Amino acid sequence: METEDQTLVQDCTTENLEPSPVQDEYAPVIFSQETVSHIVSIDMMSGKEDRGNILRARASGKGVLTSPFKLLKSNHLGVVLTFAVYKTDLPLRAAPEERIKATVGYLGASYDVPSLVEKLLHQLASKQTIVVNVYDTTDASLPINMYGPNITDTGLLHISNLDFGDPARKHEMHCRFKQRPPLPWTAILASVGILVITLLLGHIFHAAVNRIAKVEDDFRKMEDLKSRAEAADRAKSQFLATVSHEIRTPMNGVLGMLQMLMDTDLDANQQDYAQTAHDSGKDLISLINEVLDQAKIESGRLELETVPFNLRTILDNVLSLFSGKSCEKGIELAVYVSYQVPEVIIGDPGRFRQTITNLVGNSIKFTNDKGHVFVSVHVVDELWVGPLGVGDEVLRQGPSNTLSGFPVVNRWKSWENFKILNSTEEKIRLLVTVEDTGVGIPLDAQSRIFTPFMQADSSTSRTYGGTGIGLSVSNCLVNLMEGEIGFVSEPGIGSTFSFTAAFGIGEMISQETKWQKNEISVSEFEGLRALVVDGRTIRAEVVRYHLRRLGISVDVAFSLEYACSYISSSCNGSESAHVAMVLVDRDSWSIETDPTFHNLLEEFRELSRTKYPECPPKIFLLSKTLSSTECHELKSAASVDGIILKPLRLSILVACFQEALGIGKKKLSLSNKRKLPTLENLLKGKRILVVDDNKVNRRVAEGTLKKYGAFVLCVESGKAAIPMLEPPHNFDACFMDLQMPEMDGFEATRQIREMEYKFNEKIEGGEASREMFGNVGSWHTPILAMTADLIQANNEECMKCGMDDYVSKPFEEEQLYSAVARFYQSG
Repeated sequence: METEDQTLVQDCTTENLEPSPVQDEYAPVIFSQETVSHIVSIDMMSGKEDRGNILRARASGKGVLTSPFKLLKSNHLGVVLTFAVYKTDLPLRAAPEERIKATVGYLGASYDVPSLVEKLLHQLASKQTIVVNVYDTTDASLPINMYGPNITDTGLLHISNLDFGDPARKHEMHCRFKQRPPLPWTAILASVGILVITLLLGHIFHAAVNRIAKVEDDFRKMEDLKSRAEAADRAKSQFLATVSHEIRTPMNGVLGMLQMLMDTDLDANQQDYAQTAHDSGKDLISLINEVLDQAKIESGRLELETVPFNLRTILDNVLSLFSGKSCEKGIELAVYVSYQVPEVIIGDPGRFRQTITNLVGNSIKFTNDKGHVFVSVHVVDELWVGPLGVGDEVLRQGPSNTLSGFPVVNRWKSWENFKILNSTEEKIRLLVTVEDTGVGIPLDAQSRIFTPFMQADSSTSRTYGGTGIGLSVSNCLVNLMEGEIGFVSEPGIGSTFSFTAAFGIGEMISQETKWQKNEISVSEFEGLRALVVDGRTIRAEVVRYHLRRLGISVDVAFSLEYACSYISSSCNGSESAHVAMVLVDRDSWSIETDPTFHNLLEEFRELSRTKYPECPPKIFLLSKTLSSTECHELKSAASVDGIILKPLRLSILVACFQEALGIGKKKLSLSNKRKLPTLENLLKGKRILVVDDNKVNRRVAEGTLKKYGAFVLCVESGKAAIPMLEPPHNFDACFMDLQMPEMDGFEATRQIREMEYKFNEKIEGGEASREMFGNVGSWHTPILAMTADLIQANNEECMKCGMDDYVSKPFEEEQLYSAVARFYQSG
């Protein structure tokens, strides 16, 4: 290559060049540096292309490029850029002719295009080589590659126009990677990630929209199901009401006719048969009532009363209800109420009694021979253990020290999960516990014990009977009383059920006022002293509880030795220490085992008769069962003055004490002279209209009311009753059935009240005199609803249509008395 370049230089010496041809104008080159080896022509006007470029530069005043040509020595393509030089007085906007005349010379320079391009594009270099081609595209059909290799297309071509100042020539720069660029994995992955995230977001959004739509659809379905369930519940309640009405209506006839049959002259067997049938019918009515209670609770239609009542009296009534069954099975049944429980509380006595009755009934049913059922009532605040421990004696006793001596479960576990165990200023919270020594509840059945119509197993109903609804109703009633219910049970040992209930605190009443309505005078017992002899702590506390209700001061001897010591000191003591009565439990009474005690009792009685002739001490024997032979032997031997059979109730104690002590007889004889009003006194001579569409019911009502001395007229529809009760009339009351065809009792009552209102307005306005309407200043005939439908027969509905009260069918004497006593006084 070096030899070739030297040859080219020698060829371009001026001596070797031909002279320029004769022409009008020359453009000799004056070299500013030794570049002769790169210039092909010395006289720029001699070459055709050079001459054209010079003339264009002179006329235009702009730089002019030559076509690319190979430069000598470097063998690179190059171009010559030529500018015209003008005189200084040339105007700025001179015409081409003025420029030609003002031209004084030319300035030209050659450029090595590859070197120039490489310098200009140096900063485009990167990790990957960039291939740059510069083309002269003046002739678009035949572009000249001024710079860059001839390589195949690698893609990503970028074409740019180059402007070198000569408008007559066109140049382009083509840029591309030398190799195809690698895939931009980062960008691809980022794009894919963004795409995935976008798809996920889209999926989430789509799923959320679908979920919302599904929830809305489910909500609509639930609303529809709710409305259907409510409709079904209403239909169920209505069905139960109708069924109960249809069942109770014939049952009313059965029980009514049986009662009327028992009022006739029957022999002993016939009386027993009728009484058995009557009791069975009442059991069926009780079952229907439980089912209806469950229906009312589920439908939210059961409301509690808020009236003052004596809790201790209700518990006595429950004991009376189950005394027969407990004696038959040899079970000891007892009640204990803490001294901190108020005398009078405010709540619903009926529902409270129903709850206690259900629990006690279950305990007696599932307790076999012997053992006990023990009901205790405390204020929940007594459960808090103080520095001296629990204050109540019954609460302090453990599972081994029990009423009957049989082991029981730990009662404290039955309320350990209760959330509220404290009273407030407005309400007192009571804890009621029912403990038994029965068969217990199997462990696998304890979780469903409060489920309606469920029992421990399929054999339970066959062995013990029942429907399994009592505990469910009790659970609901406890919830309504703002309480909680729980239990603890061990198979083979027994069960203990406990529940709490909130009550208001009523006003205190005196002992005399408390028993006035029952004609029981207890003032004679206040201040007396009694000794209770019993080896079992809880049993002795039960006796102490009942005696303290009568105002009797009680001392307890847990052993015969202590009893003997106490009696000896009492014989030698002062009058204030005089013991008026000694109550000995049957388990501690045995002449053969301890004759000393019995001899001492005899000496004590003889000494007391001499020292206190007006009030000698009395000996009473307490026993849950006693045969007639044993009673006869004890009385004939004059060992005891009285035998008190358990379960203990206040009325039993009062009757026994009055008989033994000889007190209260005078008042009792006086009370016989002024009897309390009875149904016969209230209804005798009264004219009563009975409205019922059922013929049997009319006969039962007529027979029942006539039994108490009333004159009864019956009609079969509400429509027929309206003209008969239009003032003036001579009826004293009306017993109105509620469900009747053509016109029910509600509508008939409304129309009757409307008639009475119009008549009263006429009398008050002077339009009619009282004489025209039977000398009555204001007409208001007592109307009592008479229905077998306990769900619809509620006081609010009856009052709303103008009724005065209601009685359920079949008639119960106590309820009938309460209803009519409001309007009539004893005759």
